[in-house]
Amino acid sequence: MTSDAEAGRSMRSLVLASSVGTVIEWYDFFLYGSLAIFFARLFYPPGDDVAATLISVATFATGFAVRPLGSLLFGYMGDSVGRKKTFLVTLLIMGCSTAAIGLLPTFAQAGYAAPVLLILLRIIQGLALGGEYGGAATYVAEHSPPGERGKWASYIQAMASAGFVLSLGIVLTLRLWLGEDAFGTWGWRAPFLVSIVLVAVSLRIRLRLSESPVFVEMHKQGKLSKSPVRDAFRIPGNARRIILFLFGVACAQAVTFYTAQFYALYYIQTFMKMPFLPATLSVAVGAFLGVPFFVLFGALSDRIGRKRLSLAGMAAAVLFYIPIFSIIRHASTPETVSYPTISACVFVLVVIAAAVYGPYGAFIVESFPANVRYTSISVPYHIGNGIFGGFLPLVSLWLVTQTGNPYAGLLYPMGLCLIGFFITLLWVPETLSVRKGERTQAVSLSHDVVGEV
Repeated sequence: MTSDAEAGRSMRSLVLASSVGTVIEWYDFFLYGSLAIFFARLFYPPGDDVAATLISVATFATGFAVRPLGSLLFGYMGDSVGRKKTFLVTLLIMGCSTAAIGLLPTFAQAGYAAPVLLILLRIIQGLALGGEYGGAATYVAEHSPPGERGKWASYIQAMASAGFVLSLGIVLTLRLWLGEDAFGTWGWRAPFLVSIVLVAVSLRIRLRLSESPVFVEMHKQGKLSKSPVRDAFRIPGNARRIILFLFGVACAQAVTFYTAQFYALYYIQTFMKMPFLPATLSVAVGAFLGVPFFVLFGALSDRIGRKRLSLAGMAAAVLFYIPIFSIIRHASTPETVSYPTISACVFVLVVIAAAVYGPYGAFIVESFPANVRYTSISVPYHIGNGIFGGFLPLVSLWLVTQTGNPYAGLLYPMGLCLIGFFITLLWVPETLSVRKGERTQAVSLSHDVVGEV
């Protein structure tokens, strides 16, 4: 009989193998975001720097906009051919499209063909990412012991932030090592091209994984859905669960995550006029220090519940965003800049995001039936992140430029967190029972009926 120690080692190995690929996919996707301000000069017509920046950020958002389509495409594959095969395909597509960005001609070399090709590759990246999270989160959760599902699934959420930090770290290292002139001429291509090596390593690791036991069992019993996308919306009550989770937890998770990472970075660079290197380093330090909190809150959700932590994170965003950005603004004046203060503020923003995102993997997996789980997870997650989160930097920066109010951009994430708070509070059920003596799962992962224990 497998001991607890052996089971723990097995889960650590499985999570490590799943997480490596997730880090690489997020690294690939976030590279453009890390360089969006820089890309405004490379891929768009010169002249109006603010307009070029907004267009460049809009290109960043384009990759997010197609993620819901990718979620349907790869959700179908994940529920019909398997979790493992699907996230191998998404990893390969993401790696190839990222490397191709590193080979693109600039606007000076190819004119308007350059931004067109860039947008096309961002669309391909978005499609691939649309299948990654559902596969990785479902795969890990379906292997996890019921009482530790929040802890193990939270590593997938932490890897999104780790991918962001990795992208910032590699870009910073190359800019410091090569110098601004060399980086601007050719060095910016290196972070994209190195993706080929990272993806090859990740593929090798993921190929060793076995298929999810829940998927194998459903296959044996002939319970796989023949039309997962249709069934996800036809199973009684499932469409309602998808919609409530989307406008409840998913939209709040998206805006808290992208406020903490990208909006903070763009805000500091665009409106506080802080140079790229110190701005990026300050954000990277704060984001790095916040990564462990995704796992901490995921594990805590196994004790006190997913819903309670998610609501706490949403409330904190509504209450503290304006004070935090006020501190950032006053810490980055032309006369003096306090980089530790900015890093501390980003750290707090990441902790707020982690309160919503840490329990998210277990929360969403436990909310949907197994035979359409990949699709049901992917739709709210990628609409939430692709639309609400992906367009956050663009909408928020636009609000600031239009109003002249440095805090106007925060109305967007705060408003969505307020909506998400009340929808989650009133209509999204807790999926974890915390009363002593009861089983710790409200939704059996081995059954295809939500609520069956």
